[in-house]
Amino acid sequence: MRERVFLKLGGSAITDKRRDHTPRMGVIARAARELAAARAARPDLDLVLGHGSGSFGHFEAARYGVRQGCGEDWTGYAATGAAAGRLNRLVTDALLEAGLPAVSLQASASARCRDGVLEWMADEPVDTLLAHRLVPLVYGDVALDAVRGCTIVSTEQILTYLARRRAPRRIVMVGEVAGVFTHDPQRDADARRIPEIRAGDLGAVADGLSASHGVDVTGGMLDKVRTLCALVSEIPGLTVRLISAHEPGLIERVLCDETLQVGTLIRR
Repeated sequence: MRERVFLKLGGSAITDKRRDHTPRMGVIARAARELAAARAARPDLDLVLGHGSGSFGHFEAARYGVRQGCGEDWTGYAATGAAAGRLNRLVTDALLEAGLPAVSLQASASARCRDGVLEWMADEPVDTLLAHRLVPLVYGDVALDAVRGCTIVSTEQILTYLARRRAPRRIVMVGEVAGVFTHDPQRDADARRIPEIRAGDLGAVADGLSASHGVDVTGGMLDKVRTLCALVSEIPGLTVRLISAHEPGLIERVLCDETLQVGTLIRR
């Protein structure tokens, strides 16, 4: 039986979000190698990948205020889409070089939003690509919006949209830190990792969750965890695991062994 897994490479992990247009090519290349190795070891694995826009799209979006909408001047829409695309090209090339046949799906080509909420995007290509043993790759992008004119559609929004229609068994979120913590581990030495979050118990840990470091127009950790908790409550059998991008071999190990006790597990 095939296993469908969604995996996101966080923008804070694959770029330096404090410095405009600064990729972490070493992290990207290592992640690509591990993804390719996992797929080689698990031929039954159907991977759908996503990545954040990090210091590429977020800096441009913040500069022009694109998430709030477009007025008379849509320059920011074009500039933000181009910036997000540049990072996507780097990630796609790294995946291909590692031997993973990734095909980029540009959300802005079809996505339609209403007041910041993704309502529709073309998702049939995902099925076609998977049927041919290819790897769909989505990323945070600009999108047209019926209320705001334009907005930002985050990778989480896209993966959530796809998950509701494609029912993955697992979602793996690969980020800057090793899961969800009681407080920001990059600022508080006493912060403790939370091994498991039950979707109905988010309120018990929400106070310690903070915004992202650097520029992030799509919200910080709390927003992401809230979205993921809602998703596991909605999709039967779905689990989400948040792990670090900086532990060599971890991406491959998690994809090959879903029982591995690392990071933070979110479940119903």
